[in-house]
Amino acid sequence: MSTSKKRICRLCQNEMSYFATTRKRHYYRCPLCDSIQMDQAFILSLNDEKERYDNHNNDIHDIAYQQFVSPITHYVTHRFNKENLGLDFGAGPGPVISKLLEEQNYDIVKYDPHYHPNAFLLDRVYDYIIACEVIEHFNEPQQTFNLLNKMTNIQTEWIFMTVLYDDTIDFTHWYYKNDETHVIFYTEKTIHYLKEIYGWKKVHINNRLIVFSNK
Repeated sequence: MSTSKKRICRLCQNEMSYFATTRKRHYYRCPLCDSIQMDQAFILSLNDEKERYDNHNNDIHDIAYQQFVSPITHYVTHRFNKENLGLDFGAGPGPVISKLLEEQNYDIVKYDPHYHPNAFLLDRVYDYIIACEVIEHFNEPQQTFNLLNKMTNIQTEWIFMTVLYDDTIDFTHWYYKNDETHVIFYTEKTIHYLKEIYGWKKVHINNRLIVFSNK
């Protein structure tokens, strides 16, 4: 497959430049938003994507898994009241964050196109929207961020977890790109692009935890 064909960024619609080929997949980088994206030709079908997710080991009773998501659960319990409405977007087959918050009587609902396809939830507005290890799966990132923005008001916060790329990382040997359902990678520049384009006042990055806020 030729890498010379023009590729358009699925996040900002700018023309991208060839970045790398690894594990027989091509990747492109956007000079405007700085995201790195898998060539669309390599994106899995919905059925293959779900089959891959079904193989994830997401046991909601696994203490290590609960500890892994604890940056989000700790943030929510320290930042929001139990009466605030939260959305676990892309909750997946093992919605551990929702389970942990529900056990503390937090009001949180789950949406996932494969496992919790409750489309009516996408017409509501939330006090906080969680996406834990999800945004790197956005096949159509502009469309999906626009959807999240539609469910957001001035008081809402976006609470994400993902691994950011930076140029000290050897992309060819980077473990995070090996999952074939990881189709877009973000840098700090990309995160600040999202902050500006969606009009957030603040963004806080702490390792994997990324919080967009107007407070």
